[in-house]
Amino acid sequence: ATMAGAAAGAAAVAAAGSGALRKVELFYDVVSPYSWLAFEALCRYRAEWRMNLQLRPVLLGAVMHATGNKPPGMVPAKGKYMIADLKMSAKYFAVPLRPPKELAETMFKKGSLKAQRLLTAAKLQGSEQLVENLSRALWMRIWSQDQDITEDKSLTEACVAAGLSNAEAVKLVEQIQQENVKLALKATSDEAVSRGMFGAPAIFTDEKTFFFGSDRFPLLARHLGVTWHGPFPNPHAKDIEGLLTGTAKL
Repeated sequence: ATMAGAAAGAAAVAAAGSGALRKVELFYDVVSPYSWLAFEALCRYRAEWRMNLQLRPVLLGAVMHATGNKPPGMVPAKGKYMIADLKMSAKYFAVPLRPPKELAETMFKKGSLKAQRLLTAAKLQGSEQLVENLSRALWMRIWSQDQDITEDKSLTEACVAAGLSNAEAVKLVEQIQQENVKLALKATSDEAVSRGMFGAPAIFTDEKTFFFGSDRFPLLARHLGVTWHGPFPNPHAKDIEGLLTGTAKL
């Protein structure tokens, strides 16, 4: 369900009329479930808020290491709260987010290095739609279906789910070993840190102004001079239960 309508946001912006779009950058890592929530909300509001939404994959582990930050899961009480919070947030945002059974292993041992390099390779191809589709496909695997995102086979499957042919998917996955892709991911991560990022998601509206997390949309909206209606631009436009069960389109 989350795949359906992926192109609708970009098409809606194109059809929204003339005039400058607001540049909004989302720095994120698919290992971060809160980044998925922010990502979907921004994609939904892209037309109404007239955003030039730029997706900026980073390596969250590198960002946190550089800033001395620690994952909430490293503190038992925070980790327990995070699980409950994610369940409530998933319902609120109507995103089919379900924490993997082996949460610590998924987030801290397996990680997302290859997945973020894959997104960087897609970014270097110049297709924001591919980056959007692929990001969503990776989040679906790790945070909804409890599937792997570290093996080449898994990444190829994600690429196919994002709309690439099998041949195109294999070719893109091969690119994650290229030095320019590795350097590009490092450069974006370094840039994010230099601009103040310490965790994900980080939503930037200019060089230094950013909003951390998926619960700052009222403040972001006020800053942009727009209106936050909730998880959807029109709170009555979507059947929440239908979205959660996969019978409605995003």
